[in-house]
Order: sequence, then structure tokens, then C-alpha cells
Amino acid sequence: MSTKHVLITGGASGIGYGMAEGFAQAGYRVTLSDINQDALDQAVSTLSQQYDATINGIILDVTNSEHIATAPERVDASVDVLVNNAGIQFVSALESFPEDKWRLIIDILLTGPAMLTRAFLPSMYAQSFGRIINVGSIHSLVASPYKSAYVSAKHGLLGFSKTIALESAQHDVTINTLCPSYVKTPLVENQIKAQAENHQISEEEVINTIMLKPMPKKAFIALSEMADTALFLCSPAAKNITAQAIAIDGGWTAT
Repeated sequence: MSTKHVLITGGASGIGYGMAEGFAQAGYRVTLSDINQDALDQAVSTLSQQYDATINGIILDVTNSEHIATAPERVDASVDVLVNNAGIQFVSALESFPEDKWRLIIDILLTGPAMLTRAFLPSMYAQSFGRIINVGSIHSLVASPYKSAYVSAKHGLLGFSKTIALESAQHDVTINTLCPSYVKTPLVENQIKAQAENHQISEEEVINTIMLKPMPKKAFIALSEMADTALFLCSPAAKNITAQAIAIDGGWTAT
């Protein structure tokens, strides 16, 4: 049983919640953050009933400078592991992409993780330990049409991670980015609908001819795969794994 403490952004649903389940099952103290109070309360309650672990929640908008600055003092224990997971998606050709939506995606997916990492690095340095795990995407490594903001942010996350890995190397702090192909979450369900509208095809065709076509294994990634990979990156065996893009893609990037 680990006594380490993990903070997971966007933890009330989707990948964040799946990661929280994995860390709770492994015995970590878990703090979920989200912008939705009702969803956050429900997630904390459900996890607390299911696992013999300390589960807490805080409201955290990763675009809000005050929320980020106060996050280290609002959690109930020093954070050992930070999982930058909060995210949104919007699918549109660039010429019709709303500017405010484009900027919001960059703010949530790239600036937010950078500023939250900045907020927690001092305490990680002080305790000579920290593990930062960014939830990237296959789109950190490849591109798809109609996702210019998302792809730009996820590519940027890799450059950010490499830079912080160099800055933090002497403090036993590592930073890595998980790059999964499609994980079946509500966000992906919405993408399926949006892609069907953009390409004027059925949702089943989106899954088979767009989403899973480049993936030799032809399968969505399970939430447990994300959690187990994150847990490995927090283990002693991974102490020298840093600045890496970990592709969980069923062979997508091999072709």
C-alpha cells in the first residue's frame, strides 16, 4: 500500500476518473479536481465507498489563475503525483473555428498543465520527489483534420514536458506524457458525433473508417490501461523514465 498522494485534474469523469480508480485501488491518497461540483461530489462519494483509500475533491478551473495559485494550500497533504488530465475538444475546419474556442482549448490543454505544474514544483523539489503525468493523446504524435487547436495543444504538451524534465532532473522529479489512441469516454463519444456531422457519414463509419482504421489492433484503449501505465511511471522501476511520450496506440504510430 502506497501512502503517496495524487492530484488528478478533470477527475470526476472519463480518463481522470478511471485514473483515480487505479490509484485508489493501489492505496494512494487521491484528490480529484474538477469544475463541476455535483460531479465531483458524486465521484468522491463513489470512490470512497468502493476503495479503502482517502479520497478528497477540490474545485479547480485550470484556466483560473487564482484556483491554480491556491491549489497547493487547498489540498489536504503534500502532492507527490500530479496528473494533468483536464481537457475539452472541439471539431471544426479552421476557417469556421471560433477564435474564443481555439484559445480556450490551448488554455485548458497546454497553459493549464504548465501553470499547475509550476504551482506544485516547489513542494516536489523540497521533498526531493515528484511524478508529473500529462494525459496527452495520439494527437500529441500525429494529426487529424478539423482538430487544429487540440492537436496544437497536445503537440505543445510534449515540448513542455521535455523542457521541465531537463529543469527538474536533479530533484528526483520526472515528467512524462501518456499518448493513447481513442479511449472510450464521453469526450470521445462526442467526437464520434461531431466527426459524423463533419464527414456526413454514420457514427459506425466514423469508428471503423476514421478512429480505428489507423490502429492495427482495432480497439479502443481501456481506462485501466491508462491507470496501470501511470502507476508504473510512479514506481521505483521508472525513476529514470522522464521526458517521454508513452504511446498506448495499438501500433498506430508504427505505420
